[in-house]
Amino acid sequence: MDKQKLLQMYYEMVLIRRVEERGAELYQAGKIGGFMHLYIGQEAVSTGLIAAREPRDRVITAYRDHGVALNCGISANEVMAELLGKITGMSKGKGGSMHMASVEKNMWGGHAIVGGHLPIAAGLALGDQYAGNDNITICMFGDGATNIGYFHEALNLSKIWNLRVLWVCENNQYGMGTAVERASAVDEIRQKADGYGMKSDRVDGMDVIKVYEAAQKAIQYVRETSQPYLLEAVTYRFRGHSMGDPERYRQQDEVKKWQENDPIGIFRAYLLKHQVATESELNALDDQAQADTDKAVEFAEASPEPGLEELFKDIYVD
Repeated sequence: MDKQKLLQMYYEMVLIRRVEERGAELYQAGKIGGFMHLYIGQEAVSTGLIAAREPRDRVITAYRDHGVALNCGISANEVMAELLGKITGMSKGKGGSMHMASVEKNMWGGHAIVGGHLPIAAGLALGDQYAGNDNITICMFGDGATNIGYFHEALNLSKIWNLRVLWVCENNQYGMGTAVERASAVDEIRQKADGYGMKSDRVDGMDVIKVYEAAQKAIQYVRETSQPYLLEAVTYRFRGHSMGDPERYRQQDEVKKWQENDPIGIFRAYLLKHQVATESELNALDDQAQADTDKAVEFAEASPEPGLEELFKDIYVD
């Protein structure tokens, strides 16, 4: 990768962190309603993954979707406005935190039902197969979704129908409040691909460069062989499952240990070590991400709420 792309990835990771932090503050202030699931700690996964895709490749994810939306090119203004339920959000304020989406950016949603979007991903890939192109579908989901029937049905269909799907499990150690080892028969989620004769790999999800390299390899395999692939990214969420999570199921020492392995800090150290950028250049990107987040909050708070006439719009496609 050239310097510009590496610095763009760094900026996006910092932007995700700042947008999420401000989102948490606005939620606690009562300006964001409903459920809200933060991506803090997992920024390296979507950043490395989406940096490796081509714009024609589809992305679909679960409800922890703010970072994925930003990586796909949806603006911080639109993300923040959607969080606040404003008409200027990419879903006109009707989707909220869990339903970020943009057809133009090939980002096919945040989905609130655990595992419910995996069959949709298979359907997107089937559509591309019918169209005769070699686009791929990147489907992201948490470790908890791998114990859901949708997971097994979707992986099975993708294999027997030779669908170009890159299945990406973001293993952040907990499905809500339940540790992986208490809920899964295998500790390594990637092993679940073996039951479907599917290739798989496991990557350090706290290191954006490792994620990018693993994603490149997986995407190339899926595109060239017309076969699905399961990539497990081992990561950790620094905050609770959702904003209402009291976090009684894990010790603070554990959280602190993972926070010392901060993905932004790891990438910053990499860029400095390899002389890709100077401290001043990275500090400037930090400042830019903060400024863009502040502007996004101003934009969202100044934007109008959807009018009553919006209530019955967008229910069906014309």
